[in-house]
Amino acid sequence: MDWKLELIAIPVSDVDRAKAFYTDQVGFIADHDHHVSDDLRFVQITPPGSACSIAFGVGISTQAPGSAQGLQVVVADAEAARAELAGRGVDVSDVQDYPWGRFVFFQDPDGNGWALQEMQRSRS
Repeated sequence: MDWKLELIAIPVSDVDRAKAFYTDQVGFIADHDHHVSDDLRFVQITPPGSACSIAFGVGISTQAPGSAQGLQVVVADAEAARAELAGRGVDVSDVQDYPWGRFVFFQDPDGNGWALQEMQRSRS
């Protein structure tokens, strides 16, 4: 039996601001934006090439905006990913090297924390 993680909800305070940040600045793809009612709006976006999407909106999460931390996306090249984000106006960290990978960190406008990881391949 396959168990596939395909959607993660993140809490935001301003749906339109979050959607603009993730699509225009980070470069994620807007999949859906449904206004079901005044109490329910569902926005789904997906990182390019990812099988897992993120969702935010109105009535999606009871967590405090900005409380999602440790969200991680794997990239082929940390330097290139950093340059792309910085070029789009995202406040992104320098590349940080660890024995388990190279990382770049950023936050969305609410403070939800993201890491981009370039995997280090073993040489065995």
